[in-house]
Amino acid sequence: MKALPVEPSNAPVAIGPRIRLARQARRMTIEQVAGATGLTKGFLSRVERDLTSPSVASLLTLCQVLSISIGDLFTAPATELTRWRDAPSVNLGGTGITERLVTPRAERRVQVIRAVIEPRGSGETELYSVDCDVEVLHVARGRFVLEFAGETMDLCEGDTVTFPGQEPHSWRNPADEEAVVLWTLVSPSAS
Repeated sequence: MKALPVEPSNAPVAIGPRIRLARQARRMTIEQVAGATGLTKGFLSRVERDLTSPSVASLLTLCQVLSISIGDLFTAPATELTRWRDAPSVNLGGTGITERLVTPRAERRVQVIRAVIEPRGSGETELYSVDCDVEVLHVARGRFVLEFAGETMDLCEGDTVTFPGQEPHSWRNPADEEAVVLWTLVSPSAS
């Protein structure tokens, strides 16, 4: 059997911006990285702008200091599309609500749920919490009331509330019109 000859690509791999993002995510300056790696600030600046390519040894040192895998620099980021027609239904409780998970099922760092609430629809009668670190509620259309133990928030279209996921709450649509909200749930490992 004859092997298929594959020509190598001469397209440069842009690792500089990924190195810069990793450095910024760790809140490190170029000066700090230079001090930790023994590389010059000018060299690091050129690497981050893809004006020069580091040696394998320099790249390994950079990755160690930035706590990233060398493979992460060369792997294309995973991009997943969830079409509305394919978004699975979920049920977090309440009446008069239709909820769909619009992020991929396997995504555990963050989940976005689009909910359509019928007029006068409501959540549980008892306050509840969700197993996540942070919740973000955005009112895309209509009115929405978010209830906490000591506070009630009357929200309008365009309003967004961020609160701890463990905070007991409930909700209701006070209007005679449908409301649409987006719940974003951030897992503890993502924050």
